[in-house]
Amino acid sequence: MREYLLTLCITAAVTYLLTGPVRKFAIVAGAMPEIRARDVHREPTPRLGGIAMFFGLCAGLLVADHLTNLSTLFENSNEPRALLSGAALIWLIGVLDDKFEIDALIKLGGQMIAAGVMVMQGLTILWLPIPGVGSVALTQWQGTLLTVALVVITINAVNFVDGLDGLAAGMVCIAAAAFFLYAYRIWYSYGIEAAAPATLFAAILMGMCLGFLPHNMHPARIFMGDSGSMLIGLVLAAGAISVTGQVDPDALKLFAGSEKEAVHQTVPVYIPLLLPLTIIAVPAADLILAIVRRTWRGQSPFAADRGHLHHRLLEIGHSHSRAVLIMYFWSALIAFGALTYSVNSASMWIVLSVVILSTLGLVLLLLPRFTPRAPRWAEAFVPPRYRRGRASAPEAPETAAPPGAEAGEGPLEAASGERTPVAAGVSGVNGASAVGPRARLADRSRSR
Repeated sequence: MREYLLTLCITAAVTYLLTGPVRKFAIVAGAMPEIRARDVHREPTPRLGGIAMFFGLCAGLLVADHLTNLSTLFENSNEPRALLSGAALIWLIGVLDDKFEIDALIKLGGQMIAAGVMVMQGLTILWLPIPGVGSVALTQWQGTLLTVALVVITINAVNFVDGLDGLAAGMVCIAAAAFFLYAYRIWYSYGIEAAAPATLFAAILMGMCLGFLPHNMHPARIFMGDSGSMLIGLVLAAGAISVTGQVDPDALKLFAGSEKEAVHQTVPVYIPLLLPLTIIAVPAADLILAIVRRTWRGQSPFAADRGHLHHRLLEIGHSHSRAVLIMYFWSALIAFGALTYSVNSASMWIVLSVVILSTLGLVLLLLPRFTPRAPRWAEAFVPPRYRRGRASAPEAPETAAPPGAEAGEGPLEAASGERTPVAAGVSGVNGASAVGPRARLADRSRSR
């Protein structure tokens, strides 16, 4: 465990330290697109955060290769090299898209090629544990098609949910934490060495996300862009493929006792099939809804819009930060609920806890205007907006509204509801703090 934690910390530190220089490079390189109609942020913000995350991945793999216990993993398995090859390809495609906005079909082809590169180097699904049947061996073509499909779906699910500051990195970090605990349990408790690569991938993925989150929390100073969202989606899919298609369910030795007990005990065998799906349950649901919504309107499934789940939360009345926390809550509930059920599927307390927490989540969705107040003794440790006796903030001076704008609308919103693009490089943008003072939005308090 100590070596995994060391790898996680090194990955997080490298990602965190490189994100600042990468941000300045993105500003100089002009990777600051104009504000689009579907965007939530108000100021042009540099992208290319995936560059720092990729070098964090490389640092984590390099450190793991020189550790005593993890070095044997690189000698006995080719999966780390397969991951690095596929990650390098998908990262390069993401960097080009962040700078030049390449076509969606080209990106889809690149995702399939990156998955194919990993398959050629041995990171593929070899068999599937199916309830009532057992382990079913897959042919080479079946394993390849299933692996490529899982990689493409996971990448696009993570890419679709990357719409709010800190949302994608936080959700994937929660997913990676749940996946790490499951893979580590298989590797350590059952002594199955084939689960070691998935455990390492999950630890490195947590480090990438944790190192990038301080720069990406609202208000974000840099976005990960497609170079980051596609990269972490591929790493997440690689871990799921490794523990699902490489670990033999018979090695868990759970088939003992009566037939009823055997069926009950084999629940953890099928969790590898379900856990990747529960990990990306919220992004996958967003992806499916987006495809149905766009095709129903006669649009391309790749056409961008403002109908994602995080956009809906903002329309209900939630602030930016609260919408992100709600998405975190649902991701953690689904991922850790599935993980807990795999450990002890016979406990009714697990089911009752999930039901109660789900009810709490629904209540939070229906109370967008609710602002909690901290007790008196804790007011010194919470932001001013949660204090009971805070003084009323001075009102910001009103600025002249553009012709046709309604009261209460920001400078980027016209009476028609559309947002006027803001050119990159103007004074007061988020990226301007690299060369000047950071801007403060006058209407930021209204979004809380």
